[in-house]
Amino acid sequence: MEQPATVGRATRPSGEEPEALEALVGAALTARVALDEHGVVTGWNAGAERLLGYEAEQVTGRRAADLLAEPIPVRGGLPTLAGLPRWNGDVALRHRDGRQLTVRILAHHRPPGADAPAWLIVSALTGRQHPAGLDESLVSWSFAQSPCCAQAIYDTRLRLRRANADMERATALTEEEMRGLRVSEIVDDDAGLRAERAMARVLRTGEPEYEENYLRAPGEGHEHAWSVFISALRDHEGTIRGVCLSAHDMTEQFWARKRLQLIAEAGRRIGSTLDVTRTAQELADVTVPALADFASVDLLAALDDAPEPPAQPVPEDGPLLLRRAALQSVTPGAPEAVVAAGAVDSYPPGSMPFESLRTGRPTLHEVADTAFTAWLARDPARAARVRAFGIHSVMAVPLVARGSTLGVAFFVRHRNQATFQQDDLVLAGELAARAAVSIDNARRYTRERATAVTLQRSLLPQRLPRQAAVEVASRYLPAGGHAGVGGDWFDVIPLSGARVALVVGDVVGHGLVASATMGRLRTAVRTLADIDLPCDELLTHLDDLVARLNTEEESDDEQAAAGFAGTAGSEASTGSVGSVGSVGSVGSAGTSGDVGATCLYAVYDPVTRRCCIAGAGHPVPAVVGPGGTVDLVGLPATSPLGVGGLPYESTEVVLPEGSLLALYTNGLVETPERDLDTGVHRLREALARPSGSLDALCDTVLADLLPRRPADDVALLIARTHALDARQVATWAVPSDPSAVAQTRKDVVAQLERWGLSDAVFVTELVVSELVTNAIRHAQPPVQLRLIHDTTLICEVSDGGSTAPHLRRARTYDEGGRGLLLVAQLTERWGTRQSATGKTIWAEQNLSPA
Repeated sequence: MEQPATVGRATRPSGEEPEALEALVGAALTARVALDEHGVVTGWNAGAERLLGYEAEQVTGRRAADLLAEPIPVRGGLPTLAGLPRWNGDVALRHRDGRQLTVRILAHHRPPGADAPAWLIVSALTGRQHPAGLDESLVSWSFAQSPCCAQAIYDTRLRLRRANADMERATALTEEEMRGLRVSEIVDDDAGLRAERAMARVLRTGEPEYEENYLRAPGEGHEHAWSVFISALRDHEGTIRGVCLSAHDMTEQFWARKRLQLIAEAGRRIGSTLDVTRTAQELADVTVPALADFASVDLLAALDDAPEPPAQPVPEDGPLLLRRAALQSVTPGAPEAVVAAGAVDSYPPGSMPFESLRTGRPTLHEVADTAFTAWLARDPARAARVRAFGIHSVMAVPLVARGSTLGVAFFVRHRNQATFQQDDLVLAGELAARAAVSIDNARRYTRERATAVTLQRSLLPQRLPRQAAVEVASRYLPAGGHAGVGGDWFDVIPLSGARVALVVGDVVGHGLVASATMGRLRTAVRTLADIDLPCDELLTHLDDLVARLNTEEESDDEQAAAGFAGTAGSEASTGSVGSVGSVGSVGSAGTSGDVGATCLYAVYDPVTRRCCIAGAGHPVPAVVGPGGTVDLVGLPATSPLGVGGLPYESTEVVLPEGSLLALYTNGLVETPERDLDTGVHRLREALARPSGSLDALCDTVLADLLPRRPADDVALLIARTHALDARQVATWAVPSDPSAVAQTRKDVVAQLERWGLSDAVFVTELVVSELVTNAIRHAQPPVQLRLIHDTTLICEVSDGGSTAPHLRRARTYDEGGRGLLLVAQLTERWGTRQSATGKTIWAEQNLSPA
């Protein structure tokens, strides 16, 4: 037989001895019977013996059903209750002396395998006498002394009749002081009026009401959040006799929700941009006034010029230099601030920021704390602010991200009378940690962006070259939200014969890869232009280059994939965990994709006013005539560079002097909100407007066509054409006879005299003599000589041959080979270009200023 103390084993209060507990509760006042799954009695206490008269030895091992005077009013009897966790009801039992007893029992069913009897049956013994009125007294005491909520009882006139101790504490009034008053008279606040209206509805409808109130009791520094239940009080007939108001103090839960909401708000608002100052300001804005009345974010001044935060952010002997990155206050203008935004301040050892960064832990002080007053004693300006605004508590929280200290956030309260608590310090630390990561991301982005912008500027033209053929203005705008670099480019390349090449290109994508590819293509274009290739041939060579770049990219990707696959195989063979996942992620990250680009190449000749244009999948240029009409140059449809397929073709147009030629990339005319045709139409309208200068026209075009943050890179190049006067060009047809060289020299000298270039006669006569003689001796007719007097003096000799001359050093006994060497030594530069009918050799010499 089980001992009574073990029947229905239960969890006891910690520190309570079993014997003392048994003596306290009076175990014999309850009949307790334990049964197994088959309904056999396994436990029988003294209370059960008092109830039915059987001793434990007489009952243990018998079926409990033998004690029933009548079957349990459940079909099938007790065994059918096996699926229930609990059963209660009246049961007819047979006393040992033969009389029948009707007993109310409560039966608990234990789960199988529990270290306890299968069934525990209990029944309270009746007949114990309590002192008169004890139950009523207990009810009254429980109401008055209830520790779980503030309670008050009101009559049908909504006048207070009773209030418990918690209600007295909540209102800072005694029950006697509140008796007979209305809620709106006890609580002079909108919350009191709302509660009274809810009580009136309860009297009218009998339905309970619920609301939440936020009140501050007299003498308390912070509000309490109350969960208020209002219910009707009815008599035995159901008539409403009054109203009960129960208010549960939910302040801790309320502030916990507020903190979670503030953390969620911080996650949404902090780090919305990759700007250090903006991110710091977002931290200050989020915390004021939700957490503090004033907040500042100060970053290490050493971060201004250093690429990385210092390893030792706080000097051992001080002082600590911090730059004020952001501040916010509940007071307009933040007059509490001693340091203005952007200014640097010095903090000595012992100051809150210094000690917080030195220890790496958040600190919290009230103004009466010894450490805080010692700091203020050495800083009269801050001490004056503390007195003027009534600042009573402060927090300093380090800004640390990825193991690097970036600065400190400072939080102050003066309008909010509640002092900072440890929970506030934990919350401030969480917000500062989030902000520190965003600030570090912004700092790293700024550093990388500076590197990228430096690369971009080095790849784009630093200064457009001086030449007389065209007057140019340009604009380049990287796509908004990217690192400030992209694949668009433009160029102006002086060519021989006073001509000029205008180039605009667009590499697919953004960032460093696109910018680096752009640099390679721009260099290639300048190299091909230097050898004076025709427009269509230049694009053909550029197309071959892009195709080779794509082949190199594919080869690099295949080698990288093979290398990673080999590594994965070796790791798999050695049982490396997670190798497949890591290979997948690296492989995908290393894929660069094909190189894609478009390009437009134009060559303008100011002598003939002809412009040769060829494009590779690029938007066609626009031409603004001297009268203001805007037309698009019709070009054959072509594919982008590197795609192959259709050959590239060039188109030649005649541009009257003063025409405008506008070259651009598709980012100017095509946006997600606007199709290409609409963009081109708006471009034509913008170009048709009168403008004082080309720079002003560029600004007008960008303002009319682009949003504030373009979605794609934009390059724009506008050129105004000039034409050389016929008097600046002299041309002679030279007979294919060596004797004609002498007459040609005379004609050249006479022309130079007419141009007033007497100083250039000697060099020009030698150059003409050498080039014309070579053309007559080694080339095919017709031979033509042309002099162009521009900012330089250009001498061109054309012939019908296709063999290009080569510069070489003549040996001692060679009869020839010194002519071109002499030309190269006497002129600024020289070269050769092919044409459809032959070639042209040219030499250019600078002119001494008059």
